[in-house]
This record gives sequence, structure tokens and C-alpha cells, in this order.
Amino acid sequence: MRDNSDTLPPVLAEQVLERLGFSDWLNPTIESLNAVYGAWCRRVPFDNVRKIIHLASNAPGPLPGDSADDFFRAWLAHGTGGTCWAGNGALHALLVTLGYSADRGIGTMVTSPNVPPNHGTVLVHLDGQRYLVDASILHSSPLRLDEREVTEVVHPAWGVRCERRDGRWHIAWRPLHTPTGIDCRIEQLEASRAEFHEAHERTRAWSPFNYAVSARLIQGPAVVGTAFGQQISIESSGVLRHEPIDRLDRDRVLIEQIGLSEEIVSQLSPDRETPPPPDFMRGALQGHALTG
Repeated sequence: MRDNSDTLPPVLAEQVLERLGFSDWLNPTIESLNAVYGAWCRRVPFDNVRKIIHLASNAPGPLPGDSADDFFRAWLAHGTGGTCWAGNGALHALLVTLGYSADRGIGTMVTSPNVPPNHGTVLVHLDGQRYLVDASILHSSPLRLDEREVTEVVHPAWGVRCERRDGRWHIAWRPLHTPTGIDCRIEQLEASRAEFHEAHERTRAWSPFNYAVSARLIQGPAVVGTAFGQQISIESSGVLRHEPIDRLDRDRVLIEQIGLSEEIVSQLSPDRETPPPPDFMRGALQGHALTG
């Protein structure tokens, strides 16, 4: 269900736009959507840093970034982003504040045949078209969704491809730690804030993003970051490069490449090995579904 009630306070929205590189308020046009989403993909990382710190401390309250207000205040202070439910919830709130007709969507990162829906995303309705803008996949340009034809964002590092199969859109993309690529299948075109919150909370029990740092951002012509003990980049040629890193190098990548503050990075513990999912989740999560 469409929910445009969670707009940002005007002062916070202006601070966010300024940090994204805009000096003026933006009108809801396709040109502005390209500009805002392109800036987001280069300045707001997909990362699980605050989530790992929160879970390790057994802190009470919602998971970090569960509200757009909390997400953006942390980003302004520390450069942190969030996993899919937090990041896409915040992107949705920003776009609605700017006057776009936007919906939260729910999808599935298809890592095995029976994986349940595990991914939050954002869809924008504009000039009679529907566009995907995803704060986790970070594909730089809005991806038009078409009922009849294949659509693409063409780029060797962050390009994505969408086609309609079996009545649902499938977006092919390359996570840093899965160079062969996976599909994100769109399951639900309109989701409420409550549905995002509930899905986010379910990841508290187990998620591959609860134990080892994962961060992703577009930098220049490449996608850079770290995932599960590796420093990884997808170069402008499309070549994936990776090497094992220790804790010190991981923290250096987070500060120097991803742009996080030393204060927030200093709160991280060493990466932990991801345990198997609990028995009650194991059948549905074969293949370690990319649930945030």
C-alpha cells in the first residue's frame, strides 16, 4: 500500500540534499531522479556497520536506520548507510519528500529456488513509466521496468538487466561477493512502512549481514567495497578483483574508500564467521539468502 506519510523534516531534507551535492530544492522530474539517484549511489553506501555494532552490543530498540530520520542523521554524522530495509526505506522517504510518487517494494534475491522474499527496494512512478531505484544494488541510473521488453542500465561495473518472466520482473546484477551475478525478483510493488519494519526485524534472528562487514559504493568508474573478509572491486572493464584483508585493512577500506568516520569504524569488532541459520529458518534460507 502506498504510504507517503513519512516525509523528512524540511531542515533534515535540505541537509541531505546539500550533502548529496545539491544547492537547490529539486522538482520531481526524470532529470532530477537521475541526478539524485546517481548521487546516492556515490555517496550513500550499502553497508551493515551500524547493524553489526548494534547487535554486538545487545542494544534495545529498533535496528539502526529503521526510520529514515535515524538513517540520515547517522549518514550525516558518520557516512554510514544501511542494509536493504533501512537504505531503501530512507531513499523512499527522500523521494516522497521531493514530491515523487514512490512506493516501497519487496523482492527476492534468488540464491536458491525456495528462498522467501528477502529484499526491500523502491519503485518510482513518473511520466507514465515505472522505475526501480535500489539503495543496495546501486545501479547509478533509474532502471525502467517494462511489461514487454528487456531494459538495462549499461555499464561494465554496475550495469543491470531487467526482463519479465513468469509474470514478475527479474533484475540481473552482480554483488561484490557473487561475481557470476544473481537475480532480484520483484514480488510486491507496494509495501507499507510496517511491512518494511517487520521484515527488517526478522533479520535480527539471523542474516549473513549480522556477522562480517559488507560495504559497497560506486567510486569513479568502479564499484568498490569489502565483503566477508575480502577487499573487492568491480573495475570499469567489468573485471572483478579481490584479496583477503585483515581487520586493519578492512577498517582502512571503510574509512578511505567508503567514507565512514573513524569514530564509527572504531566501534567495530573483528569479523565473525557466519553461522548456519537456525533450524526454523534453514529450509527457506539454503544458499544464505541475501536478507539484510
